[in-house]
Amino acid sequence: MNRGKVLALLVLVLFSFACKQKHTPKPRGYFRIDFPEKEYVNFKSTYPYTFEYATYSTVVPDTSKNAESYWLNLMFPQLNGQLHLSYKAIDNNLNELIEDSRKLAYKHTVKADAINERMFYNSDNRVTGILYEIKGNAASPLQFLATDSLNHFIRGSLYFNAVPNQDSLAPVVNFVYDDVVHLMETIRWDN
Repeated sequence: MNRGKVLALLVLVLFSFACKQKHTPKPRGYFRIDFPEKEYVNFKSTYPYTFEYATYSTVVPDTSKNAESYWLNLMFPQLNGQLHLSYKAIDNNLNELIEDSRKLAYKHTVKADAINERMFYNSDNRVTGILYEIKGNAASPLQFLATDSLNHFIRGSLYFNAVPNQDSLAPVVNFVYDDVVHLMETIRWDN
């Protein structure tokens, strides 16, 4: 009888350990984004500059209270983002404009893991520029400046209407990166 009780107790103990399931947390998933085909059209207007932009974006004049003449927003509705473009006529203040742009890009160092600078020069269109690629959970992952060094200066900054999360935004930022580079490479000044 003692043997039966011991055996029953042993079976009960084994069953109690066998019923415990280990809970393994599942990794967080992100929405799949279907990117549109790359295709570009010319932005033509009475503005002192032109450029090519992606067909899946729309050009909207900046109507915010601090907006100045010739400021634009390039909206990416499918990607929930926008590229702010601000224009300044150079009035013997090129160094100040460049330094302001650099400071605005480097304000993101608090959240940035790195900031990569890429220089641009297009002698045919008289465009010199710098593209700031801001890595990490920064609010603006891409910023740039473009100028002819004499009359025209454009600054651009990309923002998404989402909490900055490098992991979830990386595919979208990489996709829009090519559009920003294309825009910079196709800037032309209207003298």
